[in-house]
Amino acid sequence: MEIKGKIISGMGKGTYFMSQEIYIKQFQEKLHFKPYVGTLNIKLEKNRMNTLINISQEKFGLIEGKGKFGDVKFIKAVLNHDVSGALVFPAKTEHTEDVLEFISNKNLRESLKLKDGDLVSVTID
Repeated sequence: MEIKGKIISGMGKGTYFMSQEIYIKQFQEKLHFKPYVGTLNIKLEKNRMNTLINISQEKFGLIEGKGKFGDVKFIKAVLNHDVSGALVFPAKTEHTEDVLEFISNKNLRESLKLKDGDLVSVTID
């Protein structure tokens, strides 16, 4: 399944949360990489939310939060048919449903020279 969207700037909160040891350890265990501190925000094309709703819940993993840090569901994905990573769905988020957060082990804006408005694709098995 392929989902397309545009890069948008976030609120900077992904950087804070992705730097927390509680999340780093579990992502390393479950995804086998240390995530870059931050998320790449992707605003979905219109009418693409339904695509995500149809994904079997069995495909999602769970990062367990503690205290003020909420749980995070994730699903492995590939950005632009090139970069392995995951889409993350924090239980506590200020994003609207049409904004996805992608993580990988590198700064994607720098390594792929991405900027706001660039089109990207995310592939989920």
